[in-house]
Amino acid sequence: MKQQWRRSDQLPPNVYELPGGAPEPDEPSAALDLVYQAADAFRASQDRARETEERAQFLCRQASEKLRQAEMRAEGAERAYRELMVAVDQKLKDAHRALDQAQANLSAQMDKQVAAEFRAQQAEAEAREAKRALVLVEEAIRKRLLADSVREFDRLNAVA
Repeated sequence: MKQQWRRSDQLPPNVYELPGGAPEPDEPSAALDLVYQAADAFRASQDRARETEERAQFLCRQASEKLRQAEMRAEGAERAYRELMVAVDQKLKDAHRALDQAQANLSAQMDKQVAAEFRAQQAEAEAREAKRALVLVEEAIRKRLLADSVREFDRLNAVA
């Protein structure tokens, strides 16, 4: 069952019409022309395929280079991020140490203040006790002096 295809819109999808149209089958040189046309069409198709392949390879190389550069930038950014995190971590550790030291200093100062307040209270109590003792000594002196003075006065009055 042989079909004849006369028009290009009736050609099967994998058959292409040659430029210049198909020659009549009874001409001998026409067949040779047809072979040359087919070879030229095949070469042109191969040239287009080679150009397309070269273009695809060029685009692949470009994409590969862009990918390599993007990876390098990503690695640089990641390295910078790690360095930043190390620096931040170190600063946090330093701040933590400084805070611990400040808290220790504050605690020591508070302990000193409590001790000073205790000593002050103790000194005040001792001062009050010393005042009381002084008052008692003063009263004892007065009583004794007055008592001696009154006895002396009485003795003098008795003699006179």
